[in-house]
Amino acid sequence: MIPTEKVYSDDDRSYNQKTVSQRIEALFLNNIGKVVTREQIIRAATDPTTGKEPENWHQRLSELRTDKGYTILSWRDWKALAPQEYILPHSERRATAAKRVLPTPACWAKVLTRAGNQCEWTEDGQRCGLASGEIDPIGGGTVKLTPDHMVPHSIDPAADPGDPSRWQALCGRHQVMKKNYWDSSSGKINVLGILQAVNETQKREALAFLLRYYGYEIK
Repeated sequence: MIPTEKVYSDDDRSYNQKTVSQRIEALFLNNIGKVVTREQIIRAATDPTTGKEPENWHQRLSELRTDKGYTILSWRDWKALAPQEYILPHSERRATAAKRVLPTPACWAKVLTRAGNQCEWTEDGQRCGLASGEIDPIGGGTVKLTPDHMVPHSIDPAADPGDPSRWQALCGRHQVMKKNYWDSSSGKINVLGILQAVNETQKREALAFLLRYYGYEIK
């Protein structure tokens, strides 16, 4: 569901929920159908006691989509939005996957040793390689490595918690990216999520492919 026009929120309140995720969630639910900006999200996410701005607010925002099932649009989803603008068009939530199992501490230690304490995400033959404790130059914030199912959770939710070959170490940005590539409700590739993530040139290439596939003449 794409809104018909942009209506900007003037919400500059502070939020007192316990976690960053809960504070961002409250901001969007209080502004359904209205555009909220990066600055408003950071203000709402800021710790109400210490005044500290969260480093990984963008990951918490992505988790509202992937883990809680909210439809939060960005410029990748609606061309009218500018970068760093977001909108929750409605409060309905999609079904999400069942609770995840985690590797045992011994298994996780072996995974980290194998990974050299670095993110193992590999794309186009290039490994991410961000180390735990570093600053993510793209997403911002301090890198924290977390366990990821080698086979997507939606396909195999009961991966052996003691088998290191079933797990990999990923940084937060690539955990979120992988989640966006898989539809946890169906266990299939999330084609729309992938198309939303790619740049304008790749979107046009995908469109040209589909036009050719369905027999339309490209001028």
